[in-house]
Amino acid sequence: MICIQSIKKINIRFFTTMLTQNQLSTQNPSEFTNWGKTIISHPKIVVKPKTLDDLILIIRDTQTYPSPIRAIGSNHSTTQCAVADGGTVVDMTGFNQILEINTEAKTVTVQAGALYLDVAEELRKQGLQFFVNVELGNLSMGSAACGGTKDASMPGEFGQVCSYAISLKMVTPQGKPIEINEEQPELLRIARSSYGLLGIVYEVTFKVRPARPMALRHKVYQLEEFICALPNMINRPLEQQESIMLYLFPFLDEVAVEFRQYQEEGKTSGSLLWDLRNWTWSSLAPGLSYLLTRLMPIKTFRYGLIDQFNQKVQLVMEKILKNPSGTSATDQIIRYPDESDWKKYTFSIWAFPEAEYPAILRAYFEFCRNYYKEQGYRCNMLNVAYRILQDDSSLFSYSSDSNVMTLDPVSTGDPGWGDFITAYNEFCSQYGGVPLFNQTRGITPQQVEKAFGDRLATFEQYRQQYDPHDRMLNQYFRDRLQGTLISSQQNA
Repeated sequence: MICIQSIKKINIRFFTTMLTQNQLSTQNPSEFTNWGKTIISHPKIVVKPKTLDDLILIIRDTQTYPSPIRAIGSNHSTTQCAVADGGTVVDMTGFNQILEINTEAKTVTVQAGALYLDVAEELRKQGLQFFVNVELGNLSMGSAACGGTKDASMPGEFGQVCSYAISLKMVTPQGKPIEINEEQPELLRIARSSYGLLGIVYEVTFKVRPARPMALRHKVYQLEEFICALPNMINRPLEQQESIMLYLFPFLDEVAVEFRQYQEEGKTSGSLLWDLRNWTWSSLAPGLSYLLTRLMPIKTFRYGLIDQFNQKVQLVMEKILKNPSGTSATDQIIRYPDESDWKKYTFSIWAFPEAEYPAILRAYFEFCRNYYKEQGYRCNMLNVAYRILQDDSSLFSYSSDSNVMTLDPVSTGDPGWGDFITAYNEFCSQYGGVPLFNQTRGITPQQVEKAFGDRLATFEQYRQQYDPHDRMLNQYFRDRLQGTLISSQQNA
């Protein structure tokens, strides 16, 4: 005999299953990879919602959609932050609508799965642009609002996309839709670096700015020449300052600087300069490095050719990639293919206090050369770096205490890259660097605690308040957050 209450439970479960089968696109893959195919995971189910009701259903139905739940966009993260082994991957690319561009308030409201470049192109039509124009155009807007990003700060502006997020709508781990906005400044600060651990973000609003022509130029320095010139670059009056991105060449002992500066008036030129730069960055350089690594087993010849290529790139930078009257900032954003191919590349990043950067940069060049001498491995692409202004708009901001400059090795992911990154992480942590949870591969819990300290316990308090049953918490974040709350309470 079955009681009425049991019948109700069976009917609800049957109805939920039918909804899942009839409305939601699901997969049960044997394995699941990130875009670069460097992270392999084993979720029980991958589901693609299209409506808010879908999201609520997924989060509430713990039997069909087991924990942990991790939401993804284009899945370009180079760490295990989105891994959901045994759990549920929520593919948010179905949430791809641009909902409103408010030209008076200078805001844009979009669904979380919309791509950064698609939104930037629509903003351009309205005479607007993002404050931060990251190179990765496939960045999903939800990830941009609650995860780590980087680009060289324009004068007087931030270099992290999430700092301009002013509203995040999400479904909590209990299946409740909520909005976090500027009326809750501290909670918004937490949410901007929550990495989906407080709930699944489905709609975001960003501040944007009027589009302006952007002057562009490059200059190549010897390492010591650059170190001597750096104080003058960063200490100019605000109206004379320029954005600074670096291309680092440890084996040539050289640094190429990309300077950018907004112009008050004038028209932007065509996109040819950025098209050339973007094609070199996204296709030519990684493609050539991949082929040389595959086809040239003698490392002396291989890296000699790579160094020659880099010298040619420097020449093109200085002589061709310049426009004093102005380019469009939006044109520097790159659209990568939906599926990675043999021209893909990978990278990592740590940020360091600007005041200490000259000594750290000198030490990093020496580290790269010594590692190659001792281990026989060096990055088969260049290194890059960004100058990013102080910014405490998010809890895990890597520039919360001061202006920072970064060290970002880049590679096709050839054999030896993983061991190099382990040594690189040790070097960066030793020199007081700060990593990103979604872009710094292989960081250990100890390195995370050294970098973020009490901020981990602060975040864990909020996370446990919103997700007491760990619906969103995967092993990657569990390892890097566990014990921080208890440790904080014991030390109080």
